Amino acid sequence: MPLSGQGMLITIMDADPAEEADFNRWYDREHIIERTAIPGFLESRRYVAVDGAPKYVNFYTTENIAALDSAPYRAKLDNPTPWTAHHSPRFKNYTRVVGRVTGSKGQGRGAALAFVRVRPPADRPEALRNSILAHFDALIGIDGVISAHLIEADAALSNPKGDAAARAAAGDWYVAVDGTDVDAVRSAAAPRFGREAKLAPGELIAFGTYRLLWDLAKAELYRA
Repeated sequence: MPLSGQGMLITIMDADPAEEADFNRWYDREHIIERTAIPGFLESRRYVAVDGAPKYVNFYTTENIAALDSAPYRAKLDNPTPWTAHHSPRFKNYTRVVGRVTGSKGQGRGAALAFVRVRPPADRPEALRNSILAHFDALIGIDGVISAHLIEADAALSNPKGDAAARAAAGDWYVAVDGTDVDAVRSAAAPRFGREAKLAPGELIAFGTYRLLWDLAKAELYRA
């Protein structure tokens, strides 16, 4: 399995245009580093849209989903740095996902990403899971595609205070198709998970392509 852990935090947002330069500086100079250092976090990745919205997607791989409800992680949420406290309220079109990695094929992580958001049905979610996972073997055999992953959100952890409508959105699933070339991941993923695909019994919410800005593994953190 290419992913190093079984838990995933995904954050998706647009930046305030007036603050975007400092938003990126904050992510690059503080936030990714701070989050990667939390016990149970293994690596973090930042992406920017090539063709998709919102503009920014961030992945934080954790040992398991329990790391995303742990005391060390909660302490960071409850005690943000001044820089974090400045930018967090300014996120636009923001989605926060706490999920489990329920399927993963291939090896490694690429610089290009096809990113799909799907709403599972209230009944028979296993039918959608099976439908998605059935494509993974073929996907990783395509030139320019190196891995594919399914992340299923935990609605309660993703949006613990939301109303019923928000809770439904917080339970969406995400398919990530990693590769070395944006055109390759787009052409591989679109017929299977895009607008022309038949994702029954799921509902397609969004499909986009992204390029990697940078990533950071825990082993790469500076040691005092």
